[in-house]
Amino acid sequence: MTASPSFATSPAAAAPAMGLPALADGQGVATPAFSPLYQQIKSLILQSLQAGEWKPGDAIPSEMELAGRFRVSQGAVRKAIDELAAEHLLVRRQGKGTFVATHAEQHTQFRFLRLEPDSGDRASVGSAQRHIVQCRRLRAPVDIAHALGLRSGESVLQVRRVLSFQQQPTILEDIWLPGGPFKGLTASALTQDQGPMYALFESQFGVRMVRADEKIKAVAADSAAAAQLQVPDGAPLLSVERLAYTYNDVPMELRRGLYRTDHHHYHNQLS
Repeated sequence: MTASPSFATSPAAAAPAMGLPALADGQGVATPAFSPLYQQIKSLILQSLQAGEWKPGDAIPSEMELAGRFRVSQGAVRKAIDELAAEHLLVRRQGKGTFVATHAEQHTQFRFLRLEPDSGDRASVGSAQRHIVQCRRLRAPVDIAHALGLRSGESVLQVRRVLSFQQQPTILEDIWLPGGPFKGLTASALTQDQGPMYALFESQFGVRMVRADEKIKAVAADSAAAAQLQVPDGAPLLSVERLAYTYNDVPMELRRGLYRTDHHHYHNQLS
């Protein structure tokens, strides 16, 4: 007699009916996934986030409502939400409920920017002044297409901008975005918007960046970078390449930045 899946005796026994993930066997027959139940609930919540059922900043249903929706225990839902909150995809607010995280919130605006002033803190130097140098659509170069999971030659958007702090040019960035999801993004829109760029992506294009991988190395400024950052040719800069992902690990932005570190440093808290 074949043993039943570990969740078969729980309220989740009706998993196929409520849409819990299933795997296909060699003959193409759907069989239950053997991941822990809370992980399956987490996957379903992620699907709803990706589909836009709950937008950034929205409250999601209560644990009790989600337990009823998925026909599982409240404990399984709570554990799934705990993991999503630890990954900064959801935010718990005492007495108010659980909300979809958003880059528009003050404490998350610099989640992926680790550059800090040598004296004082970010608040002491104020917001960055942004100058859009270039915004253009072109066919994706091979390396950009590979990083973003596109076919070579597909449409991409390249944005070059300079971020200044206290009127001092500090960061030169080349930002590469897939053309499809960001149709309609222009230099004018980027210039007029005064909020964080990722918040603009959320509100206008329905794209939320949820995690990023970075590569960092020291480089010398070439003449083009030196002119934009107002440093001598050959000045030491920090090169930061960041690949940002939306839900389900879909790459959505490649950002290559050159950072001045004569008055700033890169800070990362490890735990």
